[in-house]
Amino acid sequence: MTSDRPGNDPLPPRVVRALRCSVCGRPVGLTDRTLRCESGHSFDLARQGYVNLLHARIPAGTADTAPMVEARAAFLSSGAYAPLENELSRVVSGTAGLIVDAGAGPGHYLSRVLDAAPEAAGLALDVSAIALRRAARAHPRLGAAVWNLWEPWPVGDGVASVVLDVFSPRNAAEFHRVLEPGGRLVVAAPLPGHLAELGDLVLSVDERKEERLETALGDHFARVSRADVVHTAPFTAQQVHDVVAMGPAGFHLDRDDRRSRLLAAEGRDVTLAVGVSVWRRKDA
Repeated sequence: MTSDRPGNDPLPPRVVRALRCSVCGRPVGLTDRTLRCESGHSFDLARQGYVNLLHARIPAGTADTAPMVEARAAFLSSGAYAPLENELSRVVSGTAGLIVDAGAGPGHYLSRVLDAAPEAAGLALDVSAIALRRAARAHPRLGAAVWNLWEPWPVGDGVASVVLDVFSPRNAAEFHRVLEPGGRLVVAAPLPGHLAELGDLVLSVDERKEERLETALGDHFARVSRADVVHTAPFTAQQVHDVVAMGPAGFHLDRDDRRSRLLAAEGRDVTLAVGVSVWRRKDA
């Protein structure tokens, strides 16, 4: 890995240049461990290296909790989703600009993608400060900012070469705005059959998800390619627990006896089924 941080800068310079003040929208600069705009609005970096640009608390059940983040980090580090990581890295390899990961969580996918794009820098956006504690330290060319993806992003116009969206909310208008002309959006979304062997321990995949994806993005983007990543492999009992606990079902482990069912789960074959699609920004 090559560093994009001279000296002891806690954020890569390209990330600082891409960020905007979340109060007034002006560019920010980094002095010591504080981001500050020309209007005097300032945001102190947390000791882990991320910056929180939010102005209000997030409602309960919105951001990943500490147990969910721990489960996600453990599961992804186990290599169970390596085929998906490899496809994302293949698609993004060669990128030399800024990669914005919308809903980056602990930064695992963005870190892998940056390894495949040694000239790129990465910005991890997520509503969970707990997740970004890990993301901020996941890669030397990665910076992390807490933000609600459904709100206008504190990111400049046309500053990103790639927007990465892996199992995350899709704000098509903001994807389009922050991408440079001709920029690419890379979306990873579950296909029918994803984790199907786990039954009702995980949320089922909408059979019309592909149609809804086209509806959500079609006004701003044109799809240029798609690859389906389908892989079945044995999961250990710990992997079964973690893949359930890290997702939306992690908010509901105390319902329907799910927690005790997970504790009793044994290893089994589980299918990874994810569509990775690449979309080109539509320009006027």
